Parts: sequence; structure tokens; C-alpha cells
Amino acid sequence: MANRSKAKVITLPQPAGRRARSKDKDRGNVRPLREPSDIDVLQKWIDENGVRQVKIGGVDVDGVWRGKYVSVEKFLSACKGGLGFCDVVFGWDITDELLDNTRVTGWHTGYPDGHAKVDMSTGRIIPWEPDTAAFLLDFVNPDGSPFEPSPRQFLQKISARAREMGFQPKFGAEYEFFIFKETPQSLKEKGYERLTPLTPGMFGYSWLRTSLNAPLVHAIMDGCRDFGLELEGFHTETGPGVFEAAIRYDDLEKAADKAALFKTVVKEICSRHGLTACFMAKVNEKLPGCSGHIHQSLWSLKTHENTFHDPDARDGMSTTMRHYIGGLMELMPEFTALYWPTVNTYKRSVENTWAPVTATWGKENRTTAVRVIGDSPKSMRIEYRQTAADMNAYIGMAASLAAGLWGIENEVEPPEPCAGNGYSAEAPMLPRSLREAVTLLKESKRARQILGEEFVDHYVRTRDWEARRYERAVTNWELERYMELI
Repeated sequence: MANRSKAKVITLPQPAGRRARSKDKDRGNVRPLREPSDIDVLQKWIDENGVRQVKIGGVDVDGVWRGKYVSVEKFLSACKGGLGFCDVVFGWDITDELLDNTRVTGWHTGYPDGHAKVDMSTGRIIPWEPDTAAFLLDFVNPDGSPFEPSPRQFLQKISARAREMGFQPKFGAEYEFFIFKETPQSLKEKGYERLTPLTPGMFGYSWLRTSLNAPLVHAIMDGCRDFGLELEGFHTETGPGVFEAAIRYDDLEKAADKAALFKTVVKEICSRHGLTACFMAKVNEKLPGCSGHIHQSLWSLKTHENTFHDPDARDGMSTTMRHYIGGLMELMPEFTALYWPTVNTYKRSVENTWAPVTATWGKENRTTAVRVIGDSPKSMRIEYRQTAADMNAYIGMAASLAAGLWGIENEVEPPEPCAGNGYSAEAPMLPRSLREAVTLLKESKRARQILGEEFVDHYVRTRDWEARRYERAVTNWELERYMELI
């Protein structure tokens, strides 16, 4: 049997006088360039691996990857001094329709090139494009400071705050998604209706279904692993053609990159099999929605211990964990627009459908918005269940971390945990529409203080646009309900 190719890793030499660090265990990653001589080593790695072009890009506010192929020569030049990248990616929506309310770019600025830097720690070979390397970009201001409306830079800012408090956040994402026997062309031709799922029926945790589709399942699992996105689990979920994948946890920045990349990896691999992967939160009113849960914990930078665990405390939950949950609970309604970014997301949040409708938490309780898992130093963590598969991983992870850190700083005690059905608990209701959520976020002084004025202002403007576009739309539901009879 032929050997499967492994992720190709570049190892650059340590500068003179710098203490050597342990080799990065994460496949496919390269360390940042530190000296001009590193370019020569990078060039050698490119030559040895037959790299003919490089794919570079970053995620916009909608969670969509925006990028391009560049020549090796152009890439090496960008590694030295950065590159220009049209800032329209922060001035249009998910369909490339120009926003009418932005400040950071627009007709009033002429849509100039913004500045971007290559993050050399993210380099990897694309397994299904073996002559192509991929690197992520950081968007920066002309003075080199982070461009705050950028989701990845927003996450880095919140992560730095955690480290200043002595914590190393460890996060992991799990996604549910549909796979259809459709192409972009057939989706359009069918009007996005009467789609053919990969498999029929409601068959969660099916040993049979994954085996029957082993070539695709293996392609996804192997492709993710060889791209540096190791999966801890992969199985069918309840619903026709629905799967769930759990991405191995990591330090926050890497975890967010992995979660954001996972969607495009699955889409690209499925496309090569003539299929379409869909990460909408709610595809069909008669079927469960698709979650995008975030597992999270805080570890001490000094002792390297899980600060969420205290063997002498009730249920093993430390004071730090309690206050972290308190922050999540307190800020959940006004932060909802950050977790639920689309109109569609709110149709997932319905009672008795595994998605929360109120700000609740509980120990091993899947009916609540926050689920406490584990009782050991290694396993003690939070599963943030409010987020759906359509979340922007950078924003969802950063916002929930910021809320938890705020709870620790202010020693916010959470309400009593839900021991039973979270849907029947008396708890603050979560917004029922994007418009309501945007209004809460816009009016939240705490959000602007905790997350940053520039990020919140830009984000609110993009979500206001999204809500307004929906408010003008005439849906099939309205036509079928009213056209003949009203």
C-alpha cells in the first residue's frame, strides 16, 4: 500500500545567541522569520518541496477566507516587507455587496490597499495541492499596529490580555455540518431547494454511514491531519448527510486558526468529490440546527496547571472557573451578535432543539448555553454551546474569552446551575433576532470597553447592514403564505 504523504514542515535555524526552543509539535507550522538569512532557508525549503506558488489570505468579518495565489518571488518579498491587500474585504458583505455605512473604508477613502504581514508560523503545504504552500496574513495599520477590525487581530488582542493576567487559554472547536450531493451550479439551478443529502434519514453516531462513505471520511480526516488540523473525533449527527468533527484543542491562537481553516478544508475536499459542505446554522426547519461549540479552559503560565480545577471545591470547580462562567452569563445577551452573526442563526435557537434560548449553565447539561465538563485537572473545561456552525471562530472565541476574563477581574458570581431542563429555567432570554442582538451590542458600554471601540463599531455596522438586507427581502415562506389567500 502506498505511503500517505505527511505534512511538510520547515525548520529555520535559531539566531546566534538565542536559546533553542523545543520543536513545534504542530504539523505544518514554521517559526517566524528573525534574520535575513532565514529567507535563504525558506527558499531552500520551497525548492526541496517543489513549491511553485503560495496561497496567502485572511478571514473577513463574516468568517470568509479572502486570499490569492502569489508567485514564490512575490511571497519571499512579502515576507521581508509585507504586502498590499485591497481593504475592500472590510468594506463589503459575504456576497461582495458594498456596505453603505462603514468608516474604515469605502467610497470616501477610495478603497486603497491595506497593509498585511505574512505570519510565518502558519506555513504549511496544501495536501491536495502539493506544489502549493499556504500562509495566513495579519492585517496591520500603516504604523505596524494591529488593524482592529480584523477578526484575527481582535483575537490576538484578547489573548494578550489573558496572558497579562497570567493565563494561557486553551481552546478547541467542534462543528456540525451538512454534506449534499450538489455543486455550486446545481445549488443555484435548484434555487437551494430539494437538495440531495449525502445520506438519507436520521442516523446519529452511525458506524454504518461513516464506513459506507469511508473514501470521503478518510479524505477529510487525512487531509485535515496533513494540513495541521488534527481531528479528535468524526461521526455522523442526527440528520440526513450531517456530520460532526471535533478539532484537537490547542493554545488559543492556533485553535482559532485551525477552526477557521477547517471549514474551507472540508469545503475544498468535498468539492473534489463532487459534493458541497454546508455550515449554515439552520438548513431546514424540520431538522436540528448545526452547532459550532467552543471548548475552553485557562491554564497558569507559571505552574502550567489548569486553573479551572480545584479538587477541594464543589464539583471540582475553582473560583477562577466560577467567575469565568459568571462573566459569560452576565454578558451573554449583549454579546450575542458576536456569537450569532447571521439572520439564519436565530432560527437554530428554538426550545428543545439542543440550542440555548436563555443564558444558562450546568454541569454536564446539554440543555444549557454553557456546559461544564470533566472533574480532573486535565479534563475540566467549559463547552460554550451558544455558538453555531456559522460562527466566525476568531470572533466567537475572542468574545467568549473576553467575557470570561471580565468575570474573573470583577469576581462575578454566576447564577445557580441548571440541574434539569435548561429550557424551563428562569433565566435572561437571549435575543430572538439579529436586529435585537445588534441593538444590544450597539448600546453596550461594557462591550466597547472590554472589546475595543474600533472593533465593536465596525462589527456593529456590518451586522446592521446584514439585518437591513434581510428586512428588505421577500422570502418563499411569505409568498407561499400570503400570495393567494390574503
